[in-house]
Amino acid sequence: MNAELERALHAARALVLADLVAGDVAEADVVSMVEDAVASRRWWVEQWPAGAEYVAGLVAQDVQDALLEAYGRWPLCPVCGSGDPHALDVEPELGADPHWVCGKAGVKVAAVGSLGRLPGAGTSS
Repeated sequence: MNAELERALHAARALVLADLVAGDVAEADVVSMVEDAVASRRWWVEQWPAGAEYVAGLVAQDVQDALLEAYGRWPLCPVCGSGDPHALDVEPELGADPHWVCGKAGVKVAAVGSLGRLPGAGTSS
């Protein structure tokens, strides 16, 4: 694998881990989910090197799916103050510059890797 693809995978890992740390959910088993997602996407990006710029959003979605199956929704929307708690979505689903968005409110919340920069991030409620 070339250095550019390896950098894309390491960057994706770092961005998703930053969001997990911001949400106080970066436990060992969750970090293992990130490693599994990165390993899976390594094969994918080796097959399609032009997709390297999409890896961060795909790893975020993979981890989000794994967390949903094991624990529940993540990351919860910090925008909507009422109604049922709901998770943010990654958009674009397959594209560069992925962001967490609230589908209900129709707003970008943060770039993938930037949830810790939100007001009140990392604090428990």
